[in-house]
Amino acid sequence: MSTTTAELLKGAAELFPDEVVTQAHVRHLDLPFGAGRFALITLDNGFDHTKPTTFGPQSLANLDLAIDQVEKEAAAGEIVGAGVTGKPFIFAVGADLKGVELLKEHKDALAIGKGGHEVFKRLAGLAVPTFAYYNGAAMGGGVEVGLHCRYRTVSAALPAFSLPEVFLGLVPGWGGCTLLPNLIGADKAVSVIIENSLNQNKQLKGVQVYELGIADALFEGADFLEQSLIWTASVLKGEIVVDRPVIDRGEAWDQAVARGRSVADGKVHGAAPAAYRALDIIAAAKNGDLQQGYDAEDVALADLIMGGELRSGIYAFNLVQKRGKRPAGAPDKSLARPVTKVGVVGAGLMASQLALLFLRRLEVPVVLTDIDQERVDKGVGYVHAEIDKLLGKGRINQDKANRLKALVSGVLDKAEGFSDADFVIEAVFEEIGVKQQVFAEVEAVAPAHAIFATNTSSLSVSEMASKLKHPERVVGFHFFNPVAILPLLEIVRGEQTDDASLATAFAVAKKLKKTAVLVKDAPAFVVNRILTRFMGEVQNVIDEGTPVEVAEKAVEPLGLPMSPLVLLELVGPAIGLHVSETLNRAFPDRFTVSPNLAAVVKAGKRGFYVYSAENGFKPELDPEVSALLKQGDTVLTEEQVRARVLDAVAQEIGLMLDEGVVAEAQDIDLCLITGAGWPFHLGGITPYLDREGVSERVNGKKFLAPGVASVPA
Repeated sequence: MSTTTAELLKGAAELFPDEVVTQAHVRHLDLPFGAGRFALITLDNGFDHTKPTTFGPQSLANLDLAIDQVEKEAAAGEIVGAGVTGKPFIFAVGADLKGVELLKEHKDALAIGKGGHEVFKRLAGLAVPTFAYYNGAAMGGGVEVGLHCRYRTVSAALPAFSLPEVFLGLVPGWGGCTLLPNLIGADKAVSVIIENSLNQNKQLKGVQVYELGIADALFEGADFLEQSLIWTASVLKGEIVVDRPVIDRGEAWDQAVARGRSVADGKVHGAAPAAYRALDIIAAAKNGDLQQGYDAEDVALADLIMGGELRSGIYAFNLVQKRGKRPAGAPDKSLARPVTKVGVVGAGLMASQLALLFLRRLEVPVVLTDIDQERVDKGVGYVHAEIDKLLGKGRINQDKANRLKALVSGVLDKAEGFSDADFVIEAVFEEIGVKQQVFAEVEAVAPAHAIFATNTSSLSVSEMASKLKHPERVVGFHFFNPVAILPLLEIVRGEQTDDASLATAFAVAKKLKKTAVLVKDAPAFVVNRILTRFMGEVQNVIDEGTPVEVAEKAVEPLGLPMSPLVLLELVGPAIGLHVSETLNRAFPDRFTVSPNLAAVVKAGKRGFYVYSAENGFKPELDPEVSALLKQGDTVLTEEQVRARVLDAVAQEIGLMLDEGVVAEAQDIDLCLITGAGWPFHLGGITPYLDREGVSERVNGKKFLAPGVASVPA
């Protein structure tokens, strides 16, 4: 270890006293076929696979010491090769983000980048061939340590492989941006580093890692290391020669970078710097100068570590991974009752999606009811068809498909369907009288212990339960569309909901693999209330006279998954209008009902836009909608629109927190990330409002404490 590297890592380790330290164990073995003595470094933090191996400063120092030993053995001719692998199921999942959060100075952030590079580069510089054996999950720095080796094998059982840094607000900063395009070509590297990251951190499987050319050989998981060592022996003896394609360093490289910029523009609209910094490094890596690339990675890494995007990204990651799994305010789970049969009132699309989800996750009988046999049959038919799709894709086998189909049924008579149900959820028309009637009918036939859940998006759960003999067993269970994809489940406690019903709802949510957030019974709960205020303000400026395209473009810097009016199209203008009317009744001073939106709904339009092949299916204002619009003469700039919208959102969130709709601002952000797809780089919304000064301008204070989603003071 060089003195400089040792000092860098020692200084960094002092800043991070709580690091979960990874050891780098060196053992020696004789390779098959008399190929010689081999040094194998195993990365292991001493915990099982539920606590993946990471690289903090002390962990890097341990790997450095292991390389010291191997380097001496290689120089003395005592070994013919060296390899790196991980503990069972885990190779390594990159830098320890808990340590990154603590950094306050640019120089300390720079030390983390340089320290990783200095250690990993030594693998490439050994006097013997080096091998990485990706035996399990590999992400970030875990992928990168392998890229510094000469050869790589991968397990077919490997479930997750990625360079997720751009997703979090970083760049792959320990060689990823430089080495990967030089190994597999710029276009494939852009897919892994930019496209997959911005596509909700998409992971690669072992087979894909091999097909991309990142790994030179693929072996089954059961005897992966054994087969890798046999392959290693053959490589070292010259019996296997690894041919890698010649990398196109011409126009194809430039086109790949341009494609990456187009992907980034489409996802974050220039609002988040990480993707663009990564693309700059990939572009410069075209000349094959590795050290130049490493230096650029160091600077980008340090700049981004000291920026708001990464802090928001880590904050968002922690919300989803930690807070999302331990919901604030949830009752003791021991109070939850078993659920052995589920009833679904309704057999429309939403009800059918819910039936499918309960069926797949709980694997208990699920029965749908509706007002006529045709609807019931259609609902059951939908579930059967979706099971057949899963079978066709190889996601389930024939036996499982048969079993699931046998568990779902439909009846007209609620007494027949629900007399032994433990959990009944309604997904009928969004009208309070209809829902009250449904619950009265269910209460008359369901067992005394059954929980009644409503999938209402905006109506009062307490009012829905108010006419029942046992209102304490009604709970809000609000899913987001599409049900199979969006993780959020807003669990609403009515005024009389008891702890056992609530605990059961949380237990069911966990089995459904949903992110549950406890919400007070307030109009439109969390996501719909914020989105309605957000979209309502956009609609207001359009009604007042600002052109549609200016209003839409104004919020692009937020990097949202879609523009407000495209989102309205997805939700459905009629539903958007209904929710705005509900909130207008509750809060007439802040929520408006747009006459233009009402006119669009009355005209039966599906949205504001039309799409044509000639225009590349980009949204264009529908001429018929344009003719309907009645606008004033107040025209705002993009900056003025953005300020209006953000001020409105900050005000609404402040009021929701004052009302106790959720426990903390963190729950607002968790809801927006998991229920509305708001980007990780914003941290939801409150870190962004704090960073832009909106929170203090509107509410006189920030939503989050210093150091939470920001650089510590």
